Amino acid sequence: MAETVQDFDLAVNYYEQALELRPNDSHIRLRLINTRFEASSAHLRSGRLLLEHHQLESAIGEFRRAVALDPSNESAMQSLTAALELLSQSSGAKVPATKESPDYADRPPELKFMQISPINLKMVNDSRIIYETIAKLAGVNAIFDPDYSSRRISVELTDVSLSEALDTVGIQSKSFWKPLSANTFAVFPDQQQKHRDFDDQMIQTFYLANTAQPQDLTEIATGLRQMLDLKRVQQLNAQNALVIRDTPAKLAAAKKVIEDADRGKPEVIVQVEVLQARTDLVRKLGITPSTSASIAFNDCASSTSSDCSSSSSSSSSSSSSSNAVTLKNLSHLNSNDVTVTLPGATATALLTDSKTQLIQNPELRSVDGQAAKLRVGDRVPVATGSYQTGATATTSSVNALVSTQYQYIDVGVNVDITPHVHPNRDVSMKLAIEVSSVSGYSTIGSLQEPIISQRKIEHEIRLKEGEVSILGGLFERSNTKSKSGWPGISRIPFLGYFTSENDSEVQNNEILIVLIPRVVRYPQFTPGNQRALYTGSETNFQLKLEAGKDDKSASGAVAVSRPAETVKRETAPAPASPIPGSQTTLVFEPRDLTLHAGQSGTLLVTVRQASDLASLAALVEYDPKVVNIEEVHHGTFFSEPGREMAVVQQINNEQGVAVISVQRPVNSRGINGDGPILEIKLRGATQGAGQIRIRNIVGRDSQGQKIALMTTDVTVRVAD
Repeated sequence: MAETVQDFDLAVNYYEQALELRPNDSHIRLRLINTRFEASSAHLRSGRLLLEHHQLESAIGEFRRAVALDPSNESAMQSLTAALELLSQSSGAKVPATKESPDYADRPPELKFMQISPINLKMVNDSRIIYETIAKLAGVNAIFDPDYSSRRISVELTDVSLSEALDTVGIQSKSFWKPLSANTFAVFPDQQQKHRDFDDQMIQTFYLANTAQPQDLTEIATGLRQMLDLKRVQQLNAQNALVIRDTPAKLAAAKKVIEDADRGKPEVIVQVEVLQARTDLVRKLGITPSTSASIAFNDCASSTSSDCSSSSSSSSSSSSSSNAVTLKNLSHLNSNDVTVTLPGATATALLTDSKTQLIQNPELRSVDGQAAKLRVGDRVPVATGSYQTGATATTSSVNALVSTQYQYIDVGVNVDITPHVHPNRDVSMKLAIEVSSVSGYSTIGSLQEPIISQRKIEHEIRLKEGEVSILGGLFERSNTKSKSGWPGISRIPFLGYFTSENDSEVQNNEILIVLIPRVVRYPQFTPGNQRALYTGSETNFQLKLEAGKDDKSASGAVAVSRPAETVKRETAPAPASPIPGSQTTLVFEPRDLTLHAGQSGTLLVTVRQASDLASLAALVEYDPKVVNIEEVHHGTFFSEPGREMAVVQQINNEQGVAVISVQRPVNSRGINGDGPILEIKLRGATQGAGQIRIRNIVGRDSQGQKIALMTTDVTVRVAD
């Protein structure tokens, strides 16, 4: 029942209890595996939705539940690892480097000014001296290119930043500057060759989410080349990605253009209604008499006339019929010599009343600009040509079945629609709708060809969303009356009913085609997408921060976010202060640990005075020159017989940072009391002493609410 209502967490608990009672029941085991997968997928979807709404901590909790339910769910593990990385980065820790990807710099060097307040400067001197003066005010070094030629300029600046002062001097002296390190910048002549030699270059991969075809990616790449004058753009169709190498300013502009252009295409559902109603009324009533009668003469042998007898004997060899009567014998005829066959009559009383209603309501969903086709009906073969190899002019017949070529025609309801959604949600459509049927057959050249009746409409139309449009209708009415019977008598009142038949046939056929478009997906354009971007001059491409948002760096480099960032990072919350009366604390045991270089040891993280503690996530900092963390295991505090524990860890011994999380099984109660919650395996590195600290700790109870936690530090000493 829990699985039926999609309460998969509860279903998992019931299946686990059932499996404990019947451990050899394969059916229960299979249902448990399947339900674990469903429950894990549900928590994974919830976590991703929370991540999209920038609820990082709640998303991490959902990902943990997904991993605990199904440890084989690699997607959940990847999502949890990525979320923990975001948590680590939001706390100020550097992104851990991997063996495959060294920790290279992700942006050009920036100057670290000692003087960050605005300055006032008024000088008339050599440009080189003015550069050096500003450098002394900023507390940095200035070097000059050998090709730089100084010139005398006049500078008068009031309340400007140091970077703005350097830019102004560069414009007046026809030069440009760039940082070489945190405390040194160089000055070069403002020449194209110098820009090519010394302008900083960056490379970045942009992954597009909404391009469905290679030509979509090509269109964006072509636009970037033309608008931003990018020279190095590599298109990766297999990954839906663009790799761009250029200056930081152009990369930042390309990032905005790609984000603005990478929008899902609108989608439209077009509801087509084909209505057909046909009524046939047939009336046949009356008596139809025969239109002919026959009269015959009997044989003369039956006559008593002597003349008929002598005439018969004298002409016995004649070829005339035996009942022939001569004119002489007409005077001797009586009622026995003539036979009259009276005509018959047929009485008809027929009533036929038939009604046919055909309602077809297909729906087509199509992406903007892409054709959608619907075929409902049959494919009818139609001969397009025939021939016979070796036939001559004297050939009397051709075997059409051997050498006839056929083409199949779609008969029924055929719909072809190409929609286009406008910004005001109007829908333009190029459409062709055909309703056809086989109404009969015609023999052509010994072949029976179908006669196809069709009702077709082709045009372009623009409708509002949900607007009903009647594209075309056909109304056919036929009324046929006929009368058959004896002439004259059939028109006499009352007698006409017995000597005539009246036929009446009425046919009504109505066809109506209705079209209703509905937009089911429309790209969301934010004010940021429509916001203009300052890009400098045609020869000097640059981006500048808005007034009041200077990042206090004089490098002029534009900060470009890391390619892997797809979610807005949140500021990590400060460590929660303890609740009055509650002293839930994490302590290290032993308080003072001594190791030898290369020796391994265990450090316990113990919780004291816990109340309904169900999960724990922490950022551990340590000195990697003194000690390294090898691995982390859960302690006995959260352990439960027969239940799997989920411990997620990400250790970076180069930076001295470890992200650790552990939680109780899903739908389990929190634990009260004291006990070891984590076991940290350490290894001594080099001689010295260093502290291990817990930062950004987040504890939650069984209801997902935060628990205030206090922490202590531990000192680890490594001896020779």
